[in-house]
Amino acid sequence: MRLIIVAIIGYMIGNISNAYLIGRIFLKKDVRNYGSGNAGATNAIRAFGAKVGIAVFLLDFLKGAIAVYIGNRMNPELGGYVAGISAIAGHNWPVTLKFKGGKGIATSIGVMLMINPLIALICFSVGLTIVIITRTVSIGSLIGVAIAPIIILFFKPIDYSLLLFTLILSSMAVFRHKANIVRLIKRQENKL
Repeated sequence: MRLIIVAIIGYMIGNISNAYLIGRIFLKKDVRNYGSGNAGATNAIRAFGAKVGIAVFLLDFLKGAIAVYIGNRMNPELGGYVAGISAIAGHNWPVTLKFKGGKGIATSIGVMLMINPLIALICFSVGLTIVIITRTVSIGSLIGVAIAPIIILFFKPIDYSLLLFTLILSSMAVFRHKANIVRLIKRQENKL
């Protein structure tokens, strides 16, 4: 029962759409009417500029970290995993925005930093390096999250709970980036 409550709390935290709220409250604009139409940090950068986009990124990051913190307090064994995945799901598919949210990368980074800081830092560093080299956020985002389960295989003994968690997290990111993947294949993906 407690894990169900953790999942609901995580999902509701994820539903806080910082890109949408900042755009509406401070700029009187809906981020979903610009760029990719997503309510996330990358689209906020495109729609509102770097300062607003970075603020959205940090706030989305924080909601992932806060969800895991609460989850761990409520259920130290699995609460962080459940709250983290639920927060990402809430960000990606928020009921408050008719299930059209962001892609969950900033929230995923916040979640992973709380779950396993070393893996989070490796994934973030690799992803950021790829973004800098390619100037394509989606490539860096996808590779950054996709390597998390692979990295875990190098840790002995293997933490199978963490492996399953990162497989779910990576799968969610790939699923949300399916349109980006199609554009990448067609060489039509937007660059920074």
